[in-house]
Amino acid sequence: MTSSKTDTGATALGYEQARDELIDVVRRLEAGGTTLEESLALWERGEELAATCRRWLDGARARLDAALADADAEQNEDEDEGEG
Repeated sequence: MTSSKTDTGATALGYEQARDELIDVVRRLEAGGTTLEESLALWERGEELAATCRRWLDGARARLDAALADADAEQNEDEDEGEG
């Protein structure tokens, strides 16, 4: 199980930091040479980092969708005003 201290650490990271650490975790896992316990700890950290990256990307997508919706609404209002 992961500790809330570790979760908080991953959550506090920016996207690029989490991504870079996740890349390092994957490299270490792929290289092998770690004990089962170390591998499990790396895997858990990787899962936390991946979730952090997902949250950042989901948030960015939501912001883009909102901006596009606002732009569409403004364009529709401008077109409606031009007709009247």
